[in-house]
Amino acid sequence: MNIFRTRQALQTYLDGPRKATLRIALIPTMGALHEGHLSLLKEAQQIADIVVCSIFVNPTQFNDPGDLEKYPRPEENDLRLLQEIGCDVAFLPSVEEMYGPAEEPWHLDLGNLEQVWEGEKRRGHFQGVTQIVYKLFRLVEPDIACFGQKDFQQVMVIQRLIELKKLPVRLHIVPTVRNEEGLALSSRNMRLSEVGKRKALVLYRALNHIKRHFKDHDLNILRQEALDILHQEKEIDIEYLAICETRSLQEIDRIDPAKNHVALLVAWVEGVRLIDNMLLD
Repeated sequence: MNIFRTRQALQTYLDGPRKATLRIALIPTMGALHEGHLSLLKEAQQIADIVVCSIFVNPTQFNDPGDLEKYPRPEENDLRLLQEIGCDVAFLPSVEEMYGPAEEPWHLDLGNLEQVWEGEKRRGHFQGVTQIVYKLFRLVEPDIACFGQKDFQQVMVIQRLIELKKLPVRLHIVPTVRNEEGLALSSRNMRLSEVGKRKALVLYRALNHIKRHFKDHDLNILRQEALDILHQEKEIDIEYLAICETRSLQEIDRIDPAKNHVALLVAWVEGVRLIDNMLLD
């Protein structure tokens, strides 16, 4: 595995594969890698010739400096996992490498995606996400970008970035990886106790209930049933639960047969904010 920490070194290396017209896949991460990330790598290895995994804790997408400070950075373990799975390139730049002193202001018109759910709760977050992903796209020039379904709103935001900037990148969405009991794997789960992880399984049960009854229940009743399931765990705080159309993430009260739909859920367990979703069609 080749490890690079500067843009120049990475670009020089990628000149070879580009000239050979090899297919390049990019997987942007913030590190603290787990089975969910590794599933992206395995998928990318099936559809590309060269897989580039970036590890960069991006400061512009954090609203809370404390959250940025606490974000795990197990670099040695991350590199070991990438080596074991056979990743071709690991890119680990510094903040100074990615953001210069004369950084131009960044703003992308994300429409409704920036006004609802994660956009509303974390003002400016998706501007920071698109800013760094655009930098990585310009640098790596990938044919394919692999993202996990677990951060579904982020995936829709990246799709919007690709469309607005007219980038020749195909977005490949990889299904959420869950443990045997249904808990979505996440770097945030590392902060949960074993008791907390068991409590968090109620998120999967609620989403699964929505999926099973999506076509045969009134949606308002269905949402309330899912909330009732969540309330069975007394020490879980629900931030939001919504049934939405996938592209705009506009909440719906009736099914549109011409569109696809997703259930979004955010809840707090042991002070940890857990994000999950399930495609319904």
